[in-house]
Amino acid sequence: MGEIISTSEAPAAIGPYSQAIRAGGMTFVSGQIAIDPMSGQVVDGDVAAQARRVMHNLLAIVKAAGHEVEEICRCTIFLKSMDDFQVVNAIYAEALGAHRPARATVEVSRLPKDVLVEIDAICVR
Repeated sequence: MGEIISTSEAPAAIGPYSQAIRAGGMTFVSGQIAIDPMSGQVVDGDVAAQARRVMHNLLAIVKAAGHEVEEICRCTIFLKSMDDFQVVNAIYAEALGAHRPARATVEVSRLPKDVLVEIDAICVR
């Protein structure tokens, strides 16, 4: 079906899924939350601290899959509160540099481990 992508630079899956799957030149990165891969715990701090950890985790998986940041074509950002949009948006933009993939941002009622932000990605070679 597809090649499972895994790296110790991002947290292990907390359910029956993979960090990412590569299939047919595309890589589908599962939603990343603010878990420190070393401790396995959600990082302390506000939405900014969580967003930084999320982007670190996401980009570690993208790299482990052999992709460059510029090959990220689509992301979805899930926010506990749309009030956090500007903060998360700024951290997201900083992490991706000049690259601007297609994206959706939605507010949700709850996220795994009660985090404030989750982001997934699709990369294409």
